[in-house]
Amino acid sequence: MKQVIIQITSGRGPIECSRVVARLQEKIMADAKKKGISIQVISSEKGDLNGTLLSSLLLAEAEDPDAFLRQWQGTVQWIAQSPYRKFCKRKNWFAGISATDVQASRQWQEKDVVFETCRSSGPGGQHVNKTETAVRGIHKPTGLQVVASDSRSQWQNKQLCLQRLKEKFVMAQSQLLVAQQQEQWQEHNVLKRGEAVMVIREPL
Repeated sequence: MKQVIIQITSGRGPIECSRVVARLQEKIMADAKKKGISIQVISSEKGDLNGTLLSSLLLAEAEDPDAFLRQWQGTVQWIAQSPYRKFCKRKNWFAGISATDVQASRQWQEKDVVFETCRSSGPGGQHVNKTETAVRGIHKPTGLQVVASDSRSQWQNKQLCLQRLKEKFVMAQSQLLVAQQQEQWQEHNVLKRGEAVMVIREPL
């Protein structure tokens, strides 16, 4: 499976551009799910008003997400009346979308996780305390660790460990990826407004 980080940015534009980012996040996620592509929000920077985002980072995962990405990458022009400024004559708002492959060395692999059993603590009575049902999951390449003791079933706790470790891993790796690619983040300040790859005419 190929993992891709998708960045949506308002380019430091006015509040309407931040609204465009929020709407594009909704559209991209809906389109991805419709096409069977796994997608989730990794992080987002809220705008000044409810329903607005200065930027958003999404993680998409699929066998071949390239065709999906091609239709979205670039500058998007959104034509609509401002929902915030009644007498504003401007109707063209812009946001930028870019994508970066997550390197193969950073791909999540369940085989990289080792488990250790330990005794549960807390509610559950004597049975919980006398059996090693709690599980610690350790991701060997990164050293990330989580513990799951939600269930009396060791197998279920292992599954919870995998789920929580993957979430922790994705967050850590996406933050590292963004930190290593600061040049891409400079698109917050520069958008090629004359080269829109998509034009949307809908109310904001």
